[in-house]
Amino acid sequence: MGWKGILGFEYGIVQGPLGPDIAGPELVAAVANAGGLGLLRAPDWESPDYVKELIRKTRKLTDKPFGVGVVLAFPHKENVKAILEEKVAVLQLYWGECSKELVIEAHNAGVKVVPQVGSLEEAKNAINVGVDAIIVQGREAGGHVIGQEGLISLLPRVVDLVGDHGIPVIAAGGIVDARGYVAALALGAKGICMGTRFLATHESYAHPTYKRKLIEYDKTEYTDVFGRARWPGAPHRVLQTPFFCDWKCLSAQENETNQPIIGRTIIHGVEREIRRFAGTVPNPTTTGDIESMVMYAGQSVGLIKEILPAGQVVKKLVEAAQLLIHQTFNPDSI
Repeated sequence: MGWKGILGFEYGIVQGPLGPDIAGPELVAAVANAGGLGLLRAPDWESPDYVKELIRKTRKLTDKPFGVGVVLAFPHKENVKAILEEKVAVLQLYWGECSKELVIEAHNAGVKVVPQVGSLEEAKNAINVGVDAIIVQGREAGGHVIGQEGLISLLPRVVDLVGDHGIPVIAAGGIVDARGYVAALALGAKGICMGTRFLATHESYAHPTYKRKLIEYDKTEYTDVFGRARWPGAPHRVLQTPFFCDWKCLSAQENETNQPIIGRTIIHGVEREIRRFAGTVPNPTTTGDIESMVMYAGQSVGLIKEILPAGQVVKKLVEAAQLLIHQTFNPDSI
């Protein structure tokens, strides 16, 4: 079954590369130490020395393999070079075309390539360029959402498309518990990738208020209100906070550039101002009007009842999934 692991990892559980810097060394190491695949998030600007430092910090906290996620929509060539030089286990890619050249370059460095896709077309391209696994993201996912289809319809189609190519398919979008994990396995996935569930952990680098809101609120919305200037044409799923509910009908002409500054933050070592409607989530360094900042979350956020250690999330998920399969889906009960 799926918990036997993917890509050489003990369990088929992937922690999404939460941005801009929420998936830091502590979270990634905790997931890695528990037998899952933890993914750091590279900065959305070229900063190869900083990327190497992130990787080295993580290596101090774990001797297990892990990966780094890169958003191809932003400058990334130097960051990718640094990742390959450090020979991490996995290069995860998102929001842009994964080229054959890049796959070959990564494979030459001994690094596996795992793109996240949101459509059948993207999946076809990934198979053709020889990737090592594919993360399929449904529209239920929190944060930036690349496709329009729900996971339950898209996932089995990608599984069928992969066929006997031997490329594991990993399900992402709205999975937070063992039921979602087992459902993904039933649809043909070999593993799952979770963002929101790992956001709500002790080790995630999210602001305490943001974590609290994940427990407090249970509704999300697919929108394009935040970060329009910095990342145009990039819809996202956010928590329905009072601030969002007041502004969700923001006119299409508006964006963050001419808005008031509502706070300050340090992201990947760089000080930034946060304007209203910026796409920047609050981390522990963030000051100002936290309640008015964007808070990404997936559709199943209402199932998350507590902030847990990340290692416990992995352990509980595996144990509960095994139990569910043995108790609910044994041949006698069907």
